[in-house]
Amino acid sequence: MALNVLVPFAKNIWTADGPPVNFNGFEYSVRMTIIQLRAGELFVHSPIYPVPEMLEQVNQLGDVKYIVSPNKIHHLYMGDWQKRYPTAKMFASPGLKRRRADLVFDGELVDYPPEDWAKEIDQLIFGGSLVMSEVVFFHHKSKTLILADLIENFERDWFKGWKNWIARKAGIVAPDGQAPLDFRLSFLGGKSKAKTSLERIKAWQPRHIIIAHGSCYKDNAMEEINRAFRWVG
Repeated sequence: MALNVLVPFAKNIWTADGPPVNFNGFEYSVRMTIIQLRAGELFVHSPIYPVPEMLEQVNQLGDVKYIVSPNKIHHLYMGDWQKRYPTAKMFASPGLKRRRADLVFDGELVDYPPEDWAKEIDQLIFGGSLVMSEVVFFHHKSKTLILADLIENFERDWFKGWKNWIARKAGIVAPDGQAPLDFRLSFLGGKSKAKTSLERIKAWQPRHIIIAHGSCYKDNAMEEINRAFRWVG
């Protein structure tokens, strides 16, 4: 798929893949999600680097109103977007304000949506991890679940050699992509909170799943959720 190009995913939702980024020595594919709200305002999730050609597409959709980080490792290009859209509201995931003291945030994401987008997008903090809280979003109109690292689903040939072996052991390779092993282990003392969060996700009854790393799920969302989150118990 072409990089830095907005691609329609579902009703009022577009995704764009950016150039891979290095994370602990591994090249990760990255994906941004944009939701067009009823008023024509845009909700930008996990932004990739804003190249001019892509921003032309973005501006044709509407005005960038909200820029959100779903967890504290999905923040790399938020400053670049803030420079280009200084009137947009920036929302930090739990723990990000301390990590990115150089950025000015308008709020911190919590376990329920703010009034800004509550009528169209629901959200929760997936609880139970000792190391990182990810904010999960659900777009009501398209019944699309939007995740960052709670499911990673890299194509089978994305990693090469010994890195491919490690990725498979970590459980992040299709067709059985899920949260990385180290992330899953961080929930060992918080499975009850994770179960509560998972039940809330299931209650949304999503039809589609967008993820930040690897192949998304256009169909069979509930089956994929049951499979990918079987570690919760």
